[in-house]
Order: sequence, then structure tokens, then C-alpha cells
Amino acid sequence: MQISSPLVAPSRTARDIRLDFARGLSMFIIFVAHVPANSWFLFIPARFGFSSAAELFVFCSGLASGYAFGGTFLKKGYREGTRRVLRRVGQVYGAHLGLVAGLVAASYAGRWLLAIDYPAMLGMQPLLEAPASGLVDLLLLRFVFPYTDILPLYIVLLAMIPLVMGLARITPQLVLLFVPALWLFANLAGFNLVANGQGWFFNPFAWQLLFFAGFAFSMGWLRAPALKKGWLFWICVAGIVVSIPLNFWAILEAVPKLDEFREMILPPGNQSYLSPLRFGHFLMLAYVVLVLVDPHRAALARARPIIAVGRQSLPTFITSTILIWVAGMVLDWTGRDPLSTAFVNLSGFVVIIAVAYGAAAIKRTLRDSKPSTVPTTSELSLQAAE
Repeated sequence: MQISSPLVAPSRTARDIRLDFARGLSMFIIFVAHVPANSWFLFIPARFGFSSAAELFVFCSGLASGYAFGGTFLKKGYREGTRRVLRRVGQVYGAHLGLVAGLVAASYAGRWLLAIDYPAMLGMQPLLEAPASGLVDLLLLRFVFPYTDILPLYIVLLAMIPLVMGLARITPQLVLLFVPALWLFANLAGFNLVANGQGWFFNPFAWQLLFFAGFAFSMGWLRAPALKKGWLFWICVAGIVVSIPLNFWAILEAVPKLDEFREMILPPGNQSYLSPLRFGHFLMLAYVVLVLVDPHRAALARARPIIAVGRQSLPTFITSTILIWVAGMVLDWTGRDPLSTAFVNLSGFVVIIAVAYGAAAIKRTLRDSKPSTVPTTSELSLQAAE
């Protein structure tokens, strides 16, 4: 990994299919990982290593945000770049409130159909007991429903972009000092935002390290090492292999001492504060996968459904999150036998893909209805972040 200092606009003019594929794949993994009592959860990648699909999603979001907004800051000025970021913050905030409304509606429908108190399971008691203050806390992101944590995180990370770009105007090296320093301070001081009477599950002051690592790569402030099977590749492979017995549930159950060692090296809150093991494992895994995939990059184009989901990450994330809650209700009704579990998971995949294609079609229709203009590179990049 090399540090590059020139402050220049990202040169990307075409979509990187690897980014779309990775974001789409993370969406399916997140769905499987969060369906309540889903037996498929035992075999997602996170069960074999320290990092999870959340790390992949946040890193890719940082990468896409650099492509989407970095060029605007550098070509059109700080004010215009900030305006575009704030517009995106507003969109994500609105999406978050829409997601909350969808989860609430699904919970009440589930209670009516199955006579199970899903509103209570969703954690709505504070909102029901004190509607006025609860609504204020909801709007201020001091009250966050389960499964929705990543959108408030994304809102804060987006809002930090003008600060980071302001530091970069002085020198990009200042960004590369500030970002890890803030992560370290968050870990050492327990610095976090508060929601539901405790710290955010995804501490934005810790997870910004991963987001702005992706952002720095897209801006050219960091340069990735050469993608080849050299010494770095094999060190990363070794690190990934060593992490498997420390994370795979079957091995941990068979060897309790390993489980004790894992708890010792991964303290409570390791995910909230993005522990070094999680961050390092993600970087190793990302490098190994990129080395292996790079010679076959063109073949990724055949995975059109996954790429479509990655290109429509916001609408598919909202849909998948509501589906997660509904899928749990369906399994409560059918039972969690292998056939029912497979049906629910695969049906969820189909719906997510359908929403991705539908969202793309709606965007094309809206774009075609506007006066014919040639989109700028910044506009193309902004579409990539959506």
C-alpha cells in the first residue's frame, strides 16, 4: 500500500463492475445473516473469519462516495461538493424514516395475522410509552430500531465528507493522520453517539476508518499494492487460514479453549468499535479476493442479478431489511425446517433482485423524461453511489 499526495479528481469514468458485484453480494449476505433464527446464518463468510459483510458494505460505500463526490469537490468547488453530500444525507435520512415506517407496519400486520407481539419484539415500547419524546428521539437518531443501524451510520459518515475534504485541501496526508487518530480515540476513550440509552452499535467514529479507507483509495490518496501472487498475497492467505478455527462455530464447539482465546483477543464491543482484528482480516480478505478475481474480471459481468442489486444499494437495502423482519414472521408460521428455510431465503433473494431491476427501470424512465443532456462525469459517478 502506497501513499499518494497529489490532490486531483478521481479519473474514473466507467463503473467498476467489481464494486457493484461486491455491494450486491454483501446485500445477500446481510439478508441471510439477519433473518431471525436462520440456519443458513451458520455458513455465511463471517462464520469463518473476524470480519463480516458489514465491513464489505461500509468499505464499498466509502469507495463509491469518493467516486461520487470527490470529483465534485475538486472540480466544482467546496460549496457545491458539500451541497451534493448534504442532498445525499437528506435522501438517506428519508430512506431511514421510510424503513422505520415499513418495519412498524410489518410488525402490526404480523401481530394481527399470527397473534405474536412483533411490535414489542421490534423494541417499540419506548415509542409507545412516551410518543412525543420517542418521536423526537427517533427523528434525532437517538432511538434506533433493530436492523436499521447501518443507515444512521451511513448518514454520519457522509456528513463527515466535507470535513475530510477540508483537511485534504491542506494536504491529503492530514486526512491519513486524522482518520486513524479518530478511530484510536474512539476505542481508547469509548467515544460514541448515544441511542436507546447506550452507544450506537456501529460507532461512526470507529467505522469511519473503514469508510474513509475506501474513500482514500477512490481519491488516489492511497494506492493499492500490485495484484499478484507474491509474498503479500501468501501472508494474507496465511492470516485468513489462521482466523478460520478462531471463528468457525463447529471448531469452537469442539475445542472450548479456542473459544476462550477468541473471547480474550476480541473484547466486548469489538464490532461496535471496529477492532484491529476485524479491520485487518477484511483488508487481507479483500486483497486475496481481488488478486484471484482480477484475471477473470470480465466474467463478473455474467452475474447480472448480483450486479443489479449492487447498483441499487439503497432501495435494495431498505427492501431487504423489511424482508428480514417479514421472513422471520413467515418462519414463525411455517416452522424452521430445511425446506421452509430454503424457500424463505431464496424467495428473499428473488424479491431483492426484482426490486433492483424495478428501481433501475424507474430511474431510467425519470432520466429519459428529462430534457436530453449529456451527463457529466460527476453525474455518472453520483449514480454509482446510489
